Amino acid sequence: MPLSRPALTLGLGPRGVQDARRWVVRICREIGREDLSECAELGVSELVSNALLHGADPIQVRVRGTREHPRVEVRDASVEQPLLPAPLAMDHDDELLLTFGRGLSIVSRAAAAWGAEIEADGKVVWFEPALDITDDGVPGILTVLAPVEEHEIDDPVDVVILGVPLQLYVGFQSHFRELRREVRLLALAHAADYPLADDLSDLFTALELELRDGIGLTEFVEAPLEGSTTADFTVRMPRHAAATLQHFLELLDLADEFCRDERLLSLARTPEQRDFQRWFLGEYIRQAAGQEPMRWTGRGSVRDKLA
Repeated sequence: MPLSRPALTLGLGPRGVQDARRWVVRICREIGREDLSECAELGVSELVSNALLHGADPIQVRVRGTREHPRVEVRDASVEQPLLPAPLAMDHDDELLLTFGRGLSIVSRAAAAWGAEIEADGKVVWFEPALDITDDGVPGILTVLAPVEEHEIDDPVDVVILGVPLQLYVGFQSHFRELRREVRLLALAHAADYPLADDLSDLFTALELELRDGIGLTEFVEAPLEGSTTADFTVRMPRHAAATLQHFLELLDLADEFCRDERLLSLARTPEQRDFQRWFLGEYIRQAAGQEPMRWTGRGSVRDKLA
């Protein structure tokens, strides 16, 4: 049975906390990790409560990672950084101090590892449920992703990408953000258990730096006709960036193998997604070599056609 589960989108109010608790307990049972249910339920209650009080709609709960190291994530649209407390020594007479002000301290006691990631369009607060609640919490990890800055382009080439299916394009962006987060968090918490995640994280980081410092893509999207599901893109980039994008394609294939081998709680690409990404990135590579644009015509249209 596939381990991946779609995200749960929560409504506002106390019902959202109840729904998240039941959902996470059910996922723990479905993946055979009932031993983590108590801490998973406690931690997600606090994270969802915080998101409802201090975050912004929409609020979603996901379970990612692997069966051995599942990770609960709560995402909302606020970019305000949460306060990550230091490890907490709790008085035994204090019980669990179930107050919103101490919520992240409680998460730290119910977690084997936890932290928060701030992106341009929201934040994800995550934790790996521990087997038992501890008196001393573990410190959280805060990651703030720097925005991409535009750079002056040397030896520019205008790449014309025709007939881009908008649903697949948006899905590509979402998939890459999730993949990048997945390998980074596995590497942070369990580098020894997932050495390929550590390697992939380093490679993606190096690639992103190269993309930021050396490519500086300038993108113009022609407004699609009303009701259209496709659009034409024109992207200006330096000609030498083709080698970096070829490396990017190879990394995506390697990441698919990692997802399958480790049975991640997130999906590897579908054949359609893989074909689209090969075509989309392949257009940069082909046109930088002087070839004419090739319009997207559907799955299987670009296999083995890269120059």
